[in-house]
Amino acid sequence: MNQFVMGQYIPGNSPLHRFDPRAKLLFVFAYMLIVFLANNVWSYSLLLLFTIIGIYFSQISLKILYRAVKPVIFLIIFTAILHLTMTKGGEILIQFFFITVYEEGVRQAIFISTRFFLLVVMASLLTFTTSPIDLTDGLERLLQPFKKLGLPAHEFALMMSIALRFIPTIWSETEKIKKAQMARGVDFDRGSILKRVKSYIPVLIPLFVSAFRRAEDLALAMEARGYRGGTGRTKLKILRYHLRDLILPLIFLFLLVGLWWLRK
Repeated sequence: MNQFVMGQYIPGNSPLHRFDPRAKLLFVFAYMLIVFLANNVWSYSLLLLFTIIGIYFSQISLKILYRAVKPVIFLIIFTAILHLTMTKGGEILIQFFFITVYEEGVRQAIFISTRFFLLVVMASLLTFTTSPIDLTDGLERLLQPFKKLGLPAHEFALMMSIALRFIPTIWSETEKIKKAQMARGVDFDRGSILKRVKSYIPVLIPLFVSAFRRAEDLALAMEARGYRGGTGRTKLKILRYHLRDLILPLIFLFLLVGLWWLRK
């Protein structure tokens, strides 16, 4: 927990860092949609190859990337086990008491786990290579057309940015509270699952109190600095598309055509 990096920005000058945040946001959103087109080994291999290339060009170390994926490994394994034990179809591979593993279950477990992994890695690369300020500006610019429908684009983008920024902060606060409770004799690693869950109640209550206190302090700080929403605000850094940003839509079209062709 003390090495939690999801949602953090890692400064750098890689090709991924230099892309416009709007282009990266659109690409990641589109990627999260087309990843569901993959339905066989070849289509998932294409996505894995593209993800490996993206990791290489991001210049993010594998150690940091592993720390970003580590918190959701349990969820990935749990999802795989559900598909292994509940999906039926094809030949029976393993039959042990009341557990029966089918060929289709193994296939779905591998594919769904890979899909989950790809989504987490791609979202992590977005936050690793884009500062919170650029994410906020990019999201706000993308939501500008919806202001005519009454959507507060600036406030919504700011809310998303603050939530993303406070993920590592809240996680660090959880670790501090947990260590404080351990110093008072609380054991989080022994006993039944129900007992372990109950042992986290002394962590959750002060964590919620701390989160509300931080939110109040942030609101007071913004008010003291004269923040009044997006009306009349100017930008120190104006976002502009560059020729290199055309690479992302071209890559998206390549992946879309490739996945559609490999589905056959």
